[in-house]
Amino acid sequence: MKIDLRKLVPGDKIAFSGTVDLSEESLYGAKPFQSPVTYSGEVANHLGVYRLTGQISTVYHTCCARCLKPLQIPLQATADGILSRDGEAEDEDDVFPIENNAVEVEDILIPALILQVDMTYLCRDDCKGLCPICGCDRNESVCSCASEQTDPRLAVLAKLLKDKEQ
Repeated sequence: MKIDLRKLVPGDKIAFSGTVDLSEESLYGAKPFQSPVTYSGEVANHLGVYRLTGQISTVYHTCCARCLKPLQIPLQATADGILSRDGEAEDEDDVFPIENNAVEVEDILIPALILQVDMTYLCRDDCKGLCPICGCDRNESVCSCASEQTDPRLAVLAKLLKDKEQ
């Protein structure tokens, strides 16, 4: 949503809200934004200084990093910053560029939402994950696989230690 700042007189505010489709957005090799992404906020003119405040939220679809169960994580972000015509001010935190007396709200809010995404999520803090040998979910059942595993590349060293003990 593009907001024309020429319509905004000092002391006035323009409210905005909308939805954006991010279902084709790829993140960490998946397309996790399958739910609608909604946003709202306002742009205010305080004596010629434009300030944007807004919120954006969605449900993030991912899998547990240990057991691969599907997860739906509520995700939300806020943005609060100054809009500037100075191109060099863009490098500062909370300063967003104005181009042609307009601001694209989604260009500010969507990156704020993506920055809220963690690299991994767990279904619960004590998730035991999957057995690396048989693949069973250790949260639901106990397998008979050996709990101690030796890296086959280091098997020769394990044999040397065993020979030394004898």
